[in-house]
Amino acid sequence: MRGLAILADDQFSHQQLRLFYQAVQRRQPNEQADALAYECLTMSMHNVSALDSLEVIEDPYPIVRSAIVAWYYATYYAAKAMLAASSGADPQTHASAGKVWQAEIVAGGLVKSPFDLSITDITPNNVRQVMATLRGGNRHDLNTEPTDEDMANGALYSYLKGTAEYEQWRLEEMVKASREYRQGGFNSFRSNAAKALRDAKLRPAHVNYLVQAFRYRGKANYRDAIYLSYGRDDTERLRQFVSDLATVAGAFSLMAAHYAAKRVIRNDWAEFSADLEEHAKFELPFDLGET
Repeated sequence: MRGLAILADDQFSHQQLRLFYQAVQRRQPNEQADALAYECLTMSMHNVSALDSLEVIEDPYPIVRSAIVAWYYATYYAAKAMLAASSGADPQTHASAGKVWQAEIVAGGLVKSPFDLSITDITPNNVRQVMATLRGGNRHDLNTEPTDEDMANGALYSYLKGTAEYEQWRLEEMVKASREYRQGGFNSFRSNAAKALRDAKLRPAHVNYLVQAFRYRGKANYRDAIYLSYGRDDTERLRQFVSDLATVAGAFSLMAAHYAAKRVIRNDWAEFSADLEEHAKFELPFDLGET
């Protein structure tokens, strides 16, 4: 999260995002899809506002897990707002949202760095090739807290690779439970036939920021949550962590707002912005009128 915050800092101003999305064309009117985009964006902004409020709490320990959940749903609903603005898609599961987001948004070059990292085809050979290209000479990883952009990129590459390997394992377990695997008499993926069966499952799979966010929520809020509430006093680091959650979620949500503003009916966007400014009962994390 520290790496994402370093790379997102000062890169997501209204001016920078207007420039990034300047070539995006307004689509044919679709009021139902626009309403969905507004709904999802409002939910994303509400979660960002929650993070902004949590950031000022002196003791981060009681609220850190809630902050992670708010970060995740700020991200998830921002991505859903982009999908609604793109095609009107409304995926109903986290997995399907990640899949459609990859096809419509990531593949379309509509995600600003550092949220654009992805791997399509997560067969072991392809993951190795993609990671070698991404890393170049960067050898930084998640074992050292990043303090500059080079270290931040190294941390992001490491988490991308780890997520790809986690998805490989998850899908391999599905293959092992399949009828074809049992009928083949396989007990590993060493044979060419077993590899072919595995790779048929891994080749169409992907990892992207949404997939990573879902994994991160699981690790930090469930499996590794004990480290956020027990043991040595890491108050200062947790304060930084909560601040980073707010920075990262805010940047991602603002990016979604700028994309949606370019796609929905122009005058309706102005009305949505004005209505939310007047009636929202939470402090808006950014000015929609600037999009």
